[in-house]
Amino acid sequence: MSTTPDLPDPTDLSALAALGDQLSEDDDSEAVRREAAPAESSRASRHWWDRNADEYQDEHGEFLGDARFTWCPEGLDEADARLLGSPDSLKGAKVLELGAGAAQCSRWLAAQGAIPVALDISYRQLQHSRRIDLEAGGEPVAVLQADAAVLPFADGSFDLVCSAYGAVPFSADTAALMREVHRVLRPGARWVFSVTHPIRWAFPDEPGVEGLTATASYFDRTPYVEQDEHGHATYVEHHRTLGDRVRELTGAGFRLLDLVEPEWPDGHEQEWGGWSPLRGRLIPGTAIFVAQRD
Repeated sequence: MSTTPDLPDPTDLSALAALGDQLSEDDDSEAVRREAAPAESSRASRHWWDRNADEYQDEHGEFLGDARFTWCPEGLDEADARLLGSPDSLKGAKVLELGAGAAQCSRWLAAQGAIPVALDISYRQLQHSRRIDLEAGGEPVAVLQADAAVLPFADGSFDLVCSAYGAVPFSADTAALMREVHRVLRPGARWVFSVTHPIRWAFPDEPGVEGLTATASYFDRTPYVEQDEHGHATYVEHHRTLGDRVRELTGAGFRLLDLVEPEWPDGHEQEWGGWSPLRGRLIPGTAIFVAQRD
């Protein structure tokens, strides 16, 4: 497995660009299904996203925008869905975004008058947030490198917590993560997050017809792990059923307000990994949980 080199000053844009090829080198990982403990999962996520952040932002940056809040590859935008609440409720709200990547969603929230903090486990992803802010010349988004399962904030610090495909799928103990989110939210506040729809775990992660036939058990919670030649995890993703997610939320003290399964929109022909018009029109690809702290 390749190791992550020292990262350059985020104000040196030429150095950031030059580092891309080095960070995205193929590490010859093999894919297996096996258990992965929280520490191993966290370590794998940090190194994987540091290595692949450049390629990810190059490939998906145009779709994500610099200040767009999109929940999923189906292209459902918060500007239309309003899952976080009314526009007035965002003004002055202290918002924590988990797994923020380059903080595109947080930048949109700031434009609505919110006060966001963009948290990500990957330093390299947060450097891309700094790059976007420098290029735009505006007020930078507040960013923090941390593990979402161990939040470095006092109880009741936030009016809202959100995550668009960040943190939750990569955490080995999402029940603990839900409790952490509950702890840092004020009473009555919302926790809204999107993940790959759990039913997708029964199908191959392929955009074509091969991705339409179930080949695995929906009820198999064994993590998907990519590991190096020494058996060390380089990437880990964890599966939970819809029922698991509901029980995690209610067990942490949340009330489920809505479960949104975005339909594939007409005219949207862009593929993203295993997401495609073919599959999207037949089976759901995303699940968005809207919950409220008691």
